[in-house]
Amino acid sequence: MDEHPVDTRAFLNDIEGHLLVAAAHAEGRTAAARFTARLDRLTEGQRAEVEREFEAEYLALTRLSWQRTAERGRQLRDEYEETYRRLRQRAFAYCLLACALLSATGLVAFALT
Repeated sequence: MDEHPVDTRAFLNDIEGHLLVAAAHAEGRTAAARFTARLDRLTEGQRAEVEREFEAEYLALTRLSWQRTAERGRQLRDEYEETYRRLRQRAFAYCLLACALLSATGLVAFALT
């Protein structure tokens, strides 16, 4: 057997990517066929060429949309990570302040007794 560990998450992401691309190709072909069905003056060769071009344009637009979505996802992740980091720092500062106040209160109480 292969001694390399399988990264299941990466493997599933690859499969999902291939399925998405295959679905986009099918959607492009379907949209192209619908488009050319209305153009009854085209020869079969012209129809095939228009369908190929339409599908290629459809896939290019789909790819661009996916890239924009991925970029926005990265931007949001960065923003959320920064917000979370600031919240953690603030919570840590409040905990330190609370510990300092409790320690000061304890010292004052001890000194008064």
